[in-house]
Amino acid sequence: MFDTALTANDFIFLAKGAWMTILVTIVSVIAGTVLGIVFGTFRYQVGPIWAAPLTFVLDIFRSIPLLIQLVLANAFLGTVLRLNLSGLTIACIVLSMYCAAYCAEIVRGGIEAVPTTTRRAARSLGLTWWQDMREIVLPLATRVALPSWIGLALGVMKDSALVYVVQVTELLRSTQILITRLQEPLLLLMICGAFYFVISFPLARFGGYLEKRWSHD
Repeated sequence: MFDTALTANDFIFLAKGAWMTILVTIVSVIAGTVLGIVFGTFRYQVGPIWAAPLTFVLDIFRSIPLLIQLVLANAFLGTVLRLNLSGLTIACIVLSMYCAAYCAEIVRGGIEAVPTTTRRAARSLGLTWWQDMREIVLPLATRVALPSWIGLALGVMKDSALVYVVQVTELLRSTQILITRLQEPLLLLMICGAFYFVISFPLARFGGYLEKRWSHD
């Protein structure tokens, strides 16, 4: 007969860790997407030469492993700048910039995928730059960028497991704590995987739904 020392309180503990994972993901993806749209549009508009400093900074966030970024940010903000920031705040800042660095490339690629003739036609009709971007470019670029953005959002959700280094008890860290106490790694990791699946599946399906719907428009 299957026997386990897992209690209802342990499930609640895991659920709290899952909520922390969701919170970090939502904040980071929203902030990273907004910054990514700004950075990506800027890089496209000004060209590679003028955007070189920004590109260099974004390349840093794309090139350095996220674990190292979290450790360095925690040390720099806490020890050097002596800012009294919580681990959750530091995690959201780093993950937001990490997400923005990749989102900027997705946005830039989506904008470049819009045919130049389409943009010229819009401007010839008297549309301003902002109207052109809002009514023509961004809707078309969104269709191109959506699959990559969905993948990025799911990646950020899974990468949030690294925020334990800044003392944030998210889902995986909660699982590790219970494994140490209960010594039931297989069962607990299966439950942890189920939580991750429940979190990520709706986002993946929603992205697939939008892709299918837009492909018929």
